[in-house]
Amino acid sequence: MLKFYSYKQCGTCRKAEQFLQQAKIDYDFIDITDNPPNAEELAAIAERANVSLNKLFNTSGVQYRELKIKEQLPALSSREILTLLAGNGRLIKRPLITDGDRATVGFDAEQFALIWS
Repeated sequence: MLKFYSYKQCGTCRKAEQFLQQAKIDYDFIDITDNPPNAEELAAIAERANVSLNKLFNTSGVQYRELKIKEQLPALSSREILTLLAGNGRLIKRPLITDGDRATVGFDAEQFALIWS
């Protein structure tokens, strides 16, 4: 079963959820703001999705700007990045989807069709 880390008020997340529903793919919805993945899960998702840890940040988010994450990133270790993300689901790019073997970060219809269909 897919883990679908999402946020109900996110338009991109709604598009991704609609894709999964239309493809009749079962998933567990997890509110990323209430229950963000822990540091180990985030590291595994980044590896499975083949993205750097920096790509896990929601760079268009209010908290990303307010906390001046862009300025902090160059000095942060991988562990510090993962701890920061795991402690604040609003900093994480969404949706995150994983089945334990594969993962995607964000929503791209073509990528979803390749990976989740």
